[in-house]
Amino acid sequence: MYAVIKTGGKQYKVAAGEKIKVEQIAADVGQEIVIDQVLAVGNGAELKVGSPLVDGATVSATVVAHGRHDKVRIFKMRRRKHYQKHGGHRQNYTELQIGAVNA
Repeated sequence: MYAVIKTGGKQYKVAAGEKIKVEQIAADVGQEIVIDQVLAVGNGAELKVGSPLVDGATVSATVVAHGRHDKVRIFKMRRRKHYQKHGGHRQNYTELQIGAVNA
């Protein structure tokens, strides 16, 4: 059984036992969280799609760790104008262990 969830403005396809990295969630390591924004639930050839959410469907997950992604380098330049600008960004994430998909 799998589900499509929405968290942090993005959508993720998850199944029980998987680990995913999502946008940072304010929760402690080891804490169990319940994601109730489930867009679709599938089991084999059967698919249940919500409009926009599936009623009564939840996904339980455990917070494994918090961290930061690799640096994304930003370089801006205008040719022949003697303009160069360097920058970088590291996005925070929360790693989740998916426990169960309840439909």
